[in-house]
Amino acid sequence: PARKSPPRQPMLSSGLKAAPLLQEPLPLVIGERVNSQGSKKMKELLLANDFSGILAVAREQVEGGAHALDVCVALTERADERDQMTRTVRMLSGQIEAPLCIDSTEPDVVAEALEWLPGVGIVNSVHLERGWEKIDKTFPLLKQYGSCTVAMTIDESGMALTAARKLEVARRIYDRALKDGLQPWQLLFDVLTFTLATGDAQYARSAVETIDGIAAIKRELPGALTVLGVSNVSFGLGKSTRPILNSVFLTHCLKAGLDAAIINPRDILPWNEIPQAAREIAEDLVLARKEDALARLIQHFENKTAGPAKAVVEKTYDTPEARLHHLIVDRQQKGLVETIDECLKTRSAVGVINDVLLGAMKEVGDRFGAGELILPFVLQSAEVMKKAVAYLEQFMEKNDAYSRGTVVLATVFGDVHDIGKNLVKTILSNNGYTVHDLGKQVPVDKIVDKAAEVKADAIGLSALLVSTSRQMPLIIQELDRRGMKQPVMIGGAAINRKYGWRTAYVEGTDKLYEGGVFYCRDAFEGLDTVNALREPAERAKLHEKLKREAHLHRTMMLAGAERAAGQQLAAVTDVVPRSVAEPPKVRPPFWGSRVVPREDLDLRDIFDRLDLVELYKLQWGVRVKSREDYQKLIADEFAARRHELQEECIRNQWLSPKVVYGYFRCAAKGNDLTVFDDAHKPLWTFNFPRKIETPRHCLADYFSEDDVVAFQCVTVGDRATQLCAEWEAAGEFTKSYFLHGLAVETAEALAEYWHRRVRAEMGLPEDQGKRYSAGYPAWPDLADQSGVWAILKPERIGVTLTEAHQMVPEQSTSAIITWHPEASYYAVRTVASMP
Repeated sequence: PARKSPPRQPMLSSGLKAAPLLQEPLPLVIGERVNSQGSKKMKELLLANDFSGILAVAREQVEGGAHALDVCVALTERADERDQMTRTVRMLSGQIEAPLCIDSTEPDVVAEALEWLPGVGIVNSVHLERGWEKIDKTFPLLKQYGSCTVAMTIDESGMALTAARKLEVARRIYDRALKDGLQPWQLLFDVLTFTLATGDAQYARSAVETIDGIAAIKRELPGALTVLGVSNVSFGLGKSTRPILNSVFLTHCLKAGLDAAIINPRDILPWNEIPQAAREIAEDLVLARKEDALARLIQHFENKTAGPAKAVVEKTYDTPEARLHHLIVDRQQKGLVETIDECLKTRSAVGVINDVLLGAMKEVGDRFGAGELILPFVLQSAEVMKKAVAYLEQFMEKNDAYSRGTVVLATVFGDVHDIGKNLVKTILSNNGYTVHDLGKQVPVDKIVDKAAEVKADAIGLSALLVSTSRQMPLIIQELDRRGMKQPVMIGGAAINRKYGWRTAYVEGTDKLYEGGVFYCRDAFEGLDTVNALREPAERAKLHEKLKREAHLHRTMMLAGAERAAGQQLAAVTDVVPRSVAEPPKVRPPFWGSRVVPREDLDLRDIFDRLDLVELYKLQWGVRVKSREDYQKLIADEFAARRHELQEECIRNQWLSPKVVYGYFRCAAKGNDLTVFDDAHKPLWTFNFPRKIETPRHCLADYFSEDDVVAFQCVTVGDRATQLCAEWEAAGEFTKSYFLHGLAVETAEALAEYWHRRVRAEMGLPEDQGKRYSAGYPAWPDLADQSGVWAILKPERIGVTLTEAHQMVPEQSTSAIITWHPEASYYAVRTVASMP
C-alpha cells in the first residue's frame, strides 16, 4: 500500500517566521490591541492613517509576549474596511514576525486578507447566529489557505450561556467541519465569557460555565482547540482590578484545557506573583463561591491609588544585577540580553556568572529543596541560565576560567537509562561546573580513563537497576588500583544510602576508598556534595561523616551476616511444597506468538491507562503531600499540559506503540518452569528464586505440570529518546523532561493495556492474575530476559537486548503473565543480592 504522510504539526506563520499553534507552555497568546473595536488608540491611528503608529502598537504587543496578533480595522466612521485590512495585513506581514488573526464580520474582507497574507493565519470568526450562512462562505477559504478559525458558540438562539449549550453548538460546527474535510485543529472554539462587573445574577456563574465549557469541548471533541477573549471577564472594572481578575480567570481556563487566549500580554500576571488576598477574592468571584465577591473585589482595589496597583503588575529592581537574578529565578527570558548588557557595564562576564547567575541558581535549588518549586520549573530556570551563559561567552577571553570544577558523569555499563544523569548534568552545568558526559552503558575503563585524562574533581555514576548498580564497586576497585582519589557520587533508583556506605569500601577488602563514595538522592544533593567537596573544611567533614556511617553500617551487617547466611542455606536446600493452591485450567485463543497489527493499537486508548500519579510524582517530579493532592493535580493543574503533549505525540508520531505476545504450553516442577513450542519441544527453562520468609512463594508455584503461560513485550519506539536528546542538546530541558516522562509511563500503560487484552482473550476477570518482569523483586535475575527473547523474538517489533540484558529502546517492557487467582507481588532475596 502507498505510504501515508505523517500528520503535520499545526503551525501558524507570518511572512517572516512560523510558530506552533500549540505553544509550550500554553496558551497561544493573541495580542488584542491591534483591534479598532477594543482599542481606542488603534481606532485613532486608523482614522489618521498612521500606519507607522499601528506598526508600533503591533511591535509592543509582540515584545510583551504575544505569539500572534488579532487585527481588526472596522470603523463606523469609514466604509473602506476591505482596503484598510489589505494595507494593514501587507504592512504587518512584512515587518512583524508574529502570525495574524484576521478579525472581520465580512467574508469578502476575510477573503481579500487571506489572499494577501503570505503565511498561515486565523480567521476570527464563524458562528451559527444566522444558520450556516457564514460557515458556507468561510470553510472553503480555510481549506484553500490552510487557515484556522475562531468558532464562536453562538447559534440561532443566541450566545450559549451554559457549558452544556456551549458544547451543543460547538459539536454542530465540529461535525460540519469534519464533513467538509477540515482538520479538528483548524477549529479554535470560543466558548465566550461575559463580564462579571455588572453583578447581574444571570451572569454570576458565567465564568464557571466558561471554564466547564472549555473542559467539555476538550473532552468531547477530539483534536479541537479552544480560544477565549479573556479580558471580557473584567470589562467595566478599574485598571487596578482588571489584571488580577484576568490572570486568575486565565489560570483556571488553562487548567480546564484552554489552548489560546486573546489578551494584552502585559495585562497578565504569573499566579505566584498575585498577592494571596487579592487572588482569593478574585477566585471567589470567578468561581462564584461568595455572593459578595464583586463588592469585596471593588472595595479591595478601587479605593486604592494607581501607584500600588501598578507595583503589583510590574516589578522594579534597584540594580540590573537584581533584575537578572530574578529573571533566572522567575524563568523569564524577555529582557535577558538587555539586562546582561547593563550588568557588563560594571563587571566582567565571568563576574556576572559568578556574582549573579550562580547565586540565582542557588536560590532555585534552595526553593526546590524546600518544596516551593517542582522540577519542571527548575529546568525552565536552567534554560534561561544556559542562554545567559551562551551570550556571555562572547565577552570572555579564551583563558577566562569561570569553571568551578570538572566532573565526569556516566550511566554504568549495561544500563540504558540516563534521565537522572542528564538532570545532574543540567544542574551542574548551570551552576558553573564543566561536565564531561560519557553517556550510558559506559565500561569501567572508559570512566576511569576519562577521569584521569581531564583531572576530574569528581565522578558521578548513575544506575537504574540492581543488576547494573553492581558495576559501581568495580569502578571504585579500579580507581583504587590505579591510585586515584577522585570522590565518587552515586545515584539512581536501584540504590540508597546504605548501598553507598557498602560501596565506600574497596570490594573484597576492609579498606575505605580514599576519595570517598557519596550517595546523592537527587541532582541538587549532587550539587551540594560537589560544592562541599571544593571547600577543604567541608570536604573533611564529609569524609569524616562517611567514615563514621560506613563503619557503623558494616559492623551491623557483619553481625547479621551469619544468621542471614543460615536462612539462605535453608532456603536453598529445603524441599518446599507449592505455596498456593493448584492453578485453574485455561484455554488460550491460539498457540505461539504474534505481532499485533498497528491499527489495533490506538494511542488515545493507551493514554487512558496512564497511571497519572506515577506520571506526576515519579516522572515529572511533582511534590505534594497526599494522594488526594495528586488526584487534584490529575483533574486540574497538569491536565492541560499532559493533554497538549499527548496530542503532539499523536500528531507527530513521537510514540509508536508495538506489541508482540503469545501463549505457550508449560510445565512447572519445583522452582523451574519449562516452556514448550508447538511440537512440545522445550524452548527455555526458567529457574525462579524462592522467598525465604513464609509463605515461601516462587513464580513457578503459579503453574501446574501441564499448563499455559503467556509472555508479552511492548514498546513505544525510540523516536522520543531521539527527540529528548536533540532538545537537551539545544537547551530545551523542560520539553525533554516532560516527553521522556510521558514516554516511559506510556510504555507502562501499553503493558497494562495489553495485559487486559490477554485477560479478555482468556475469558478471565479483570483483576485475576499478575504480570511479572525480569529484574524486579519477584524475578530479580535480568539475565532471564534471554529466555523471553528466545520465546517471543521481540526483535520483530524493534526491541533488542544489550550485553547486560537491558531493553533498547528504553521505553519498552517485557513480562511473563500468570492466571492464578492467588498471584501476588512480593520480593525475594537471593544469594547474589545478599550484602
